[in-house]
Amino acid sequence: DDQIERERASQHLAGGCCALAAVYLMGKFYVANAGDSRAIIIRNGEIIPMSREFTPETERQRLQFLALLRPELLGKEFTHLEFPRRVQPKELGRKMLYRDQNMNGWAYKKIEEDDLKFPLIFGEGKKARMMATIGVTRGLGDHDLKVFSSNIHIKPFLSCFPEVRVYDLTQYEHCPDDVLVLGTDGLWDVTNDKEVAGVVMEVLTSYEPNDPCRYTMVAQELVVRSRGVLKERGWRLANDKLGSGDDISVFVIPLGGPGNYT
Repeated sequence: DDQIERERASQHLAGGCCALAAVYLMGKFYVANAGDSRAIIIRNGEIIPMSREFTPETERQRLQFLALLRPELLGKEFTHLEFPRRVQPKELGRKMLYRDQNMNGWAYKKIEEDDLKFPLIFGEGKKARMMATIGVTRGLGDHDLKVFSSNIHIKPFLSCFPEVRVYDLTQYEHCPDDVLVLGTDGLWDVTNDKEVAGVVMEVLTSYEPNDPCRYTMVAQELVVRSRGVLKERGWRLANDKLGSGDDISVFVIPLGGPGNYT
């Protein structure tokens, strides 16, 4: 992240990206995630999450706490408090549900003038945005990102530090159908863990265990199914829902070789 900041002037580059990395070292997989990509292990049909997504919704309390400590970062345009919906001027003096950085549940408060500001976090799920600008809260870069038509910087709220999870391969016997799947949000926006596991097993069983291309074919199938088919109403999945409009990158990494089959 520091290197991107140093080079952005000389390289004339702006923007940022999420990062998901898997490192194999001395019998263990270390999976590090900063952003909204995802990694899962599929072992004997069981799904083992190896990451979690970092979004304004999942990191609400961290963001609110930072805003509470450094209110100058909000530029007098945002409030660190969260409300179920945008507060309207006509609701001044009334009571409305809210939550702050210390609350998991909701409570009532009397609406004051300061509550009319735009909420730091607005929206739910994939539509949640921080400062109405960005949908991820960890990653690399974005040093120059600002709120639209303002001088408020987003970067102080973005973290480049990943969460790391460790998987010890020496604790289990792995067969050639056991894999680690790494995918960008373009995959997971339209496909859940169970569906991915289903595709993995479906494709792997159609190849011989010692065929190395079987894992590439799984990754290709996951990309193709997530994009869908181009129709008159856009890209559509098999169930006629919208396909992913985001970039889709997938790695399928085997955890066991043919000699491990029992």
